[in-house]
Amino acid sequence: MEAEFHTFTLENGIRVIHKEVPREASHISLVINTGSRDELKGESGVAHFIEHCLFKGTKKRKTFHILNRLEKVGGELNAYTTKEETWISASFLERDMDRAVELIADIAFNSTFPEKEIAKERDVILDEIASVRDNPSDVIFDEFEERLFGKHPLGRTILGTPESVEALTKADVEAFVSRNYRPVAMVFASVGSTPIKKLKRICKKYLSSYHCDGDGTKRSLAKPVEVFDERIKQDTYQVHHLMGSLTVGADHPDKLPLTLLANYLGGPAMNSRLSMNIREKYGMAYHIEAGYSPYADCGVFSIYFGTDTRFHKKVERLVNKELREMCDKKLSARQLKDVKKQLIGQIALSQDSGTAMMTGLAKSYLFYNKVEPLSEFLKSIEDINADDLQRVAQKFIHPKVMSHLVYLPS
Repeated sequence: MEAEFHTFTLENGIRVIHKEVPREASHISLVINTGSRDELKGESGVAHFIEHCLFKGTKKRKTFHILNRLEKVGGELNAYTTKEETWISASFLERDMDRAVELIADIAFNSTFPEKEIAKERDVILDEIASVRDNPSDVIFDEFEERLFGKHPLGRTILGTPESVEALTKADVEAFVSRNYRPVAMVFASVGSTPIKKLKRICKKYLSSYHCDGDGTKRSLAKPVEVFDERIKQDTYQVHHLMGSLTVGADHPDKLPLTLLANYLGGPAMNSRLSMNIREKYGMAYHIEAGYSPYADCGVFSIYFGTDTRFHKKVERLVNKELREMCDKKLSARQLKDVKKQLIGQIALSQDSGTAMMTGLAKSYLFYNKVEPLSEFLKSIEDINADDLQRVAQKFIHPKVMSHLVYLPS
């Protein structure tokens, strides 16, 4: 039997979802439906900048007191930013639920963003940007989406550029927070053994008094750009090749077929189709992967591989061959059964992680205001047929619709 989950909404509009499971550890997140795609012109990098500054002081705590509050009882506090969300999370023993919720509420609602700390974090983020730029296999994904989305906000890197980060001020930080940190755009998610009655009391005590009348950034739809093929000389030892296309988003029925397709072609398992037919068979690419990244209203399907210059053209031909075969030939009943069984197993095993369980609950409730029981979700995967996979393959991964960004050793 699946663990029961509870939902309720606080007076200020924050939605709460809690899954009661018999665990020693509890996992919580306050998730805000805002990220780098909500930055205005001149604000590039500010959403991520704010995430860093949340730990740098509130009206009643300095940095040390924030970091020490959970760590001294063995807990963990973390935050991260995506293109569409900001997450403030904590893991701890159930006995410390009151302490953890109060701390997250304090840093989310009462951060003061001291000028001195902003200056320090600016240097930290500039180092972070430099570190990413030193890693071609990371930066190629940012630069690919920059080209795929054109001037749309989804094309901006989450970290921002050195120039944009240098220009950010305390006023920029406060303006973004007052515009986008709205209770109606927040979900508080929890997984653990805390009784729902106790959690309601704690949430009302610490989360319900916060108010923000910001209108939020109005999101625009991304428009498809023309297929591109850009090959750039870089100071790298090997070729880095990323190909991909603009697809549908998290709210589209084709999300699951695309997820299944990406997992089959180049998911985390060593027996993925691309790994077996290129890495294992020919030994020409140490790293090869496929992925589907759904945003709220669109998505990106991508295939990345790194290889020696000598093998690049052959690996590219082999990848295109696999893509054409996916478009031209349906999977057999046995293949389809195995593909679905693998994804279902991976998802089911991930539920052993309290953090993964909490993240799934939070995202589902944030974007759809509902949570699909795991059994129903897995049945939706079972319902995918070979026609579905071939149809999304023909539409989104045929070589003629794939754009390319390639770093060639100089």
